[in-house]
Amino acid sequence: MELRVLNYFLTIAREENFTRAARQLHVTQPTLSRQIADLEQELGVKLFVRSNHNIILTEDGMILKRRAQEILSLADKTKRDFLQKDEALSGTISIGSGEFRSTEYLAKIIAGFRRKYPNVTYEIYSGNANNIRDYIERGHLDIGLMSEPIDMRKYNFVNMPIKEQWGLFAPVDSPLSEKESISPEDLKGMSIVTATGDFNQSRIGKWLGDCREQVEIAATANLPYNEAVLVKENIGVMLSINLNCTYENLRFIPLRPALEVSTALAWKKEQIFSATTSAFIDFASQYLKGISCDEI
Repeated sequence: MELRVLNYFLTIAREENFTRAARQLHVTQPTLSRQIADLEQELGVKLFVRSNHNIILTEDGMILKRRAQEILSLADKTKRDFLQKDEALSGTISIGSGEFRSTEYLAKIIAGFRRKYPNVTYEIYSGNANNIRDYIERGHLDIGLMSEPIDMRKYNFVNMPIKEQWGLFAPVDSPLSEKESISPEDLKGMSIVTATGDFNQSRIGKWLGDCREQVEIAATANLPYNEAVLVKENIGVMLSINLNCTYENLRFIPLRPALEVSTALAWKKEQIFSATTSAFIDFASQYLKGISCDEI
């Protein structure tokens, strides 16, 4: 029983699909199927029940999954202990991040880790939660900073210490800019610029409630700066997270009832990371768990 084949098995169990698993492992599907068939023959058990759309683990498959996770975890730790000393950590960590105030804490984590391990470099990818999850699933990103909820079946995560506040950006000469807060009723008949996505199912769509049908979505964008440029041209008012950024001639007004969202630093369960990425995850987890609300 080879470690490589156990990794193949765990990837299939996680993806519940041979095609996706083969793509992630960079092997052909026939090769992957043959390796699993050989493993089943070696163990004398059936590991998966197959269907046209997905596969599920048998009872024996569940037992092997637990054992395989322990074996690969121990093998990885042993390899790191013998082959790579802490001071020699190097390589690149790929991190996806939405645009949040909590990104400041991600930067602090990177700065602290960089002081310990100056040979490590970072690739930062900006996107929304769907983009980041997709890139993690496809193996392009190691870690993602994204808004909750996080799928606990697929990801391990640690919460960021602040909540993101939604509000309205309006031109300073707009009557809305004189308000202390904005309610859904204030936006009836207004043109809106907001984040890309399914508006009706979005947090803003749900916050608007019955007023949702009485606003016009003039434009959507995936970067707040682009939204702000549209607002300056009077295309609409902007519903966005407050990033503590200043946009010329625009004023931020919080929503009423308040709309806040939590964020978390997340990584895929059962993923075998490099020693550098594993060390970064440990460092980030300890850093964030050590921050109390009183310190924010």
